[in-house]
Amino acid sequence: MITSADLIALSPLVVLAAGASLILLVIAFYRSHQLTFGLTLLTLALALLALWLAAPVLPRPVTVLLIFDRYAAFFLGLLFAASFVVTLLAYGYWARRPGTPEEFYMLLLVATLGASVLVTSRHFVSFFLGLELLSVALYVLIAYARTSAHSVEAGIKYLVLAAVAAAFLLFGMALVYAALGTMDLAGMVAVLVNPGAMLNPLLLTGLALIIIGIGFKLAVVPFHMWTPDIYQGAPAPVTAFVATVSKGGMLALLLRIFVPMDMLRTSTLVLVFALIAAASMLVGNWLALLQNNVKRILAYSSIAHLGYMLVAFLTGGAVAVAAVSYYLVAYIATTLGAFGVVIVLSGADGEAEALEEYRGLFWRRPWLAAVFTASLLSLAGIPLTAGFVGKFFILAAGVGSALWWLVVILVVGSVIGLFYYLRIIITMMAPLPEPASLTVAPVLPLAGGIALAAVTLAVVWLGIYPSPFLQLIQSTVATLL
Repeated sequence: MITSADLIALSPLVVLAAGASLILLVIAFYRSHQLTFGLTLLTLALALLALWLAAPVLPRPVTVLLIFDRYAAFFLGLLFAASFVVTLLAYGYWARRPGTPEEFYMLLLVATLGASVLVTSRHFVSFFLGLELLSVALYVLIAYARTSAHSVEAGIKYLVLAAVAAAFLLFGMALVYAALGTMDLAGMVAVLVNPGAMLNPLLLTGLALIIIGIGFKLAVVPFHMWTPDIYQGAPAPVTAFVATVSKGGMLALLLRIFVPMDMLRTSTLVLVFALIAAASMLVGNWLALLQNNVKRILAYSSIAHLGYMLVAFLTGGAVAVAAVSYYLVAYIATTLGAFGVVIVLSGADGEAEALEEYRGLFWRRPWLAAVFTASLLSLAGIPLTAGFVGKFFILAAGVGSALWWLVVILVVGSVIGLFYYLRIIITMMAPLPEPASLTVAPVLPLAGGIALAAVTLAVVWLGIYPSPFLQLIQSTVATLL
C-alpha cells in the first residue's frame, strides 16, 4: 500500500510525468514555442524542488520496484539540472529553425523520466521499464529534424540497435532469474552471499548479456559503433542530451547493480570490464584523431571518457562510487559546455559541425571560443578544470587498487586526447582567411548565454574548489553500500 511518505518520495517523478502530460494537452489546443519552453523549465524546477522536499523521508523504498535514497537523490538532481541546461540551449536552436518544436520538450521530459526511473530502480522490471521509456523517447528525438536525411537515418539506426540491445537485456534478465530465483537487486545480494553462487554458468551468462545491453547504452567498445553516426545525425540539443542525461542514468544504474553485489570479486567479470575499459580508452581516442567533424570528435571522445570511468568502477566499493560520481559530474558539465557552443552556432541552414566552421572563432565570437576552450581543456584533464580533478581521482583509485596496466592505458589515452582537443583550440585561434570575414556576431540568445555561463562556472569551480562537492558525493556513497 502506498503511503503519504511514499508519495512524497515519488513526487519528483510524478512532477515529470505530470509536466509531460500537461505539455501534451497544451499542444493539442494551442501551439506556442515560448509557452512550451516555459512549462518545461517550470516542470524541471518543480522536480528539483520536490527532490529537496522529499529529502526528509529518504531513504525509502516505494513498492518492490523503486528505491529513493541519498544516492538516487544525488543522481536525480544531476539529471534534472542537465535536462534544464539542455532545455535552455534548445530554445534558441529551435527558434532559428522552421517547424513545430513543441513536441520536442514533451519528449525531453519523458526521456528524463525514463533516466530517473533507471536511477531509482531496485528491480529488473523497473530497470527495463525505465530503459524503454528512455529509449522510445530517444527514437523520436534523434529523428526529430524529419526534413534532414541524416537525422532520420540516425533515428532508424538507433531504433534497430536499441531493439537488439533490449533483446540481450531481456534474455540476460531471464537467465539471472533462472539462476537466482529473484529479480530484486536486494534479493540478489542476499543470494550471492554464498561464494559458490557466482560460479553458476547460467548466472554468468545472464550477466554477460546484461553487460552487453548496458554497454550499448553507455557506448563503450565494442558496442560503440552507433555513437558517431547518432551524434552527427541527431539535432545538436538531442546529441547533448544523449551524451549526458542518457549515459548518466545508465551509469548510475550500473553502479547500483554491481557495486552492492560485489560481483567484481569474480575474476571473469573483472576481466570483461577491464578489457572493455582498455578498448574504449584506446579506440575512442585513436578514432577521434581521424575526424574533421566536431560532433564526431566529441562522440569518440565520449567513448574514451566512459572507459576512464570504468577504470574507477573496477576498483569497487566506496572509492569506485565516489570517483565515478565526481568524474560523471565533471563530464556532464564539460560536455554540456562543448555541445552548447555547437548548439548556439548551429543555424537554420544546418549544424555547426565541420571543424573548418570553427576557424577564427576567437576573433568572431570570443565569448563562445572561451567557453569551448574551457570545456575542451577540461575534457583533456588540464589543471584548474573539473576534468583534471576527476581524472586525478580516477588515477588515484586505479593506483590504489593496483590496476597498473589500465592506469598506463589511461595516461596514454589522455595524451592522445590532448592532441585532438588542442587541434580544435588551435583552429579557433587561427586567423580568418579574409579580413572581410570579421563580421558582427549575432546576439547570443539569453537562455543559451545563461546556460553556457552556468556550465562554464561549474567546470572552473569544480576544478579550483572541489572539496564541498566531494563531501556531498561521499555522503551519498554510504546509502549504496
